[in-house]
Amino acid sequence: MRHATYGLALAATLIFTGCGGGGSSSTPIPTPTQGSNSGSSQTQSETAISATNALGEPMKSLSSFNSGSSPQSDARSTQSLTLNTCQSYSGGGSYEFFAPDKNNDPNSTEAEYFYDSACAQPARDVVRIWTSTGASSETVNETTKIFTVNNGTASATRTDAIALANATFDQYGYPVPANGFDRTATGSLSIAGSNTINSDFELVMLPGTSTTESFCGDAAGYNATGFPTLNETFGWQGGVSSTGTRTVNADGSVTWNATHAGSTAKGAIGSLSIHVGSANTTCPIATPMFTLAGGTTQGAYTIPTVATYKAGLLIGLTITNATLANGTTLNVTTNTSVSPTSNLFITGTVANAGTTVATFNVDAFGDGTLTISSSGAQYVLDDWHVVH
Repeated sequence: MRHATYGLALAATLIFTGCGGGGSSSTPIPTPTQGSNSGSSQTQSETAISATNALGEPMKSLSSFNSGSSPQSDARSTQSLTLNTCQSYSGGGSYEFFAPDKNNDPNSTEAEYFYDSACAQPARDVVRIWTSTGASSETVNETTKIFTVNNGTASATRTDAIALANATFDQYGYPVPANGFDRTATGSLSIAGSNTINSDFELVMLPGTSTTESFCGDAAGYNATGFPTLNETFGWQGGVSSTGTRTVNADGSVTWNATHAGSTAKGAIGSLSIHVGSANTTCPIATPMFTLAGGTTQGAYTIPTVATYKAGLLIGLTITNATLANGTTLNVTTNTSVSPTSNLFITGTVANAGTTVATFNVDAFGDGTLTISSSGAQYVLDDWHVVH
């Protein structure tokens, strides 16, 4: 049993906070008002946070899965990596890739993503250091630093302990998707030195044919610090128990298409933890490796998700009529008229019985703002999960 103080680290999950700045938000976020602590306003806050956590499960899972496979590791992809060179995205933003990392560590890579097109304003800095543990296995220590706009000092850090098995690897230590592999990751997000989000992931990638692989996976997580204004904390568990598809497109982008199903829970601050079982090696998954322990179940969710990435960046997301707990629905669209690094790139609406409960806007990294309709209270999203 993993307890709420469990200290492994991972790259963030959907994070909401009533104070502090979001990844791409340059204005202060107001603390939830006293009115949001009672009656329907608190109910709407609980509903909205749980809904966004439900969204965070597939998005953080897919982000973790996608970043675990180098574009160059797939021979069918027309996309290539140019080392140590600033490369801009056509819609905005830029990135650099280093092997070894800038610290020249053996068996390492470093991928930097930027808000601007000139590799000047950092958004994410991801360092991987891997160790071979056999002909088809390795371990990876991954550290992700998270930056806000116009701030060169990291606002949060996520660390992941990753294990890979039944894999073949490219020159950068990435598993080759076409040959299949099994991947587990346990970790947490820290803000201001405080462990904030614990979240774990499992992926089974089946060997592919043509340009497509099938996959399944599971995940679980929770907010370790909770929400003092609500006197509660929230968690989630779920994944793709049967199979989804990973498709390499003609332009080198990669599309992940699957229906994610699971449940959310709430409880007293400090009451949630993650139970770790046995790793899976086949699909469908009968018993998830990671499940949530503690709290009270709020209800189930089913989220059909189509997400496309290019050179590690999310460039398109579509979620239509996802069903959440207590009749709540979720719809998410991509605004392709703005840069993926804009916090207006992705828009989501949480509704119940035709009434909007909350809306949110985030950038391609999952950073932005959640607004509760009844009270106007706002929470910050960082890296696809709710933080405090």
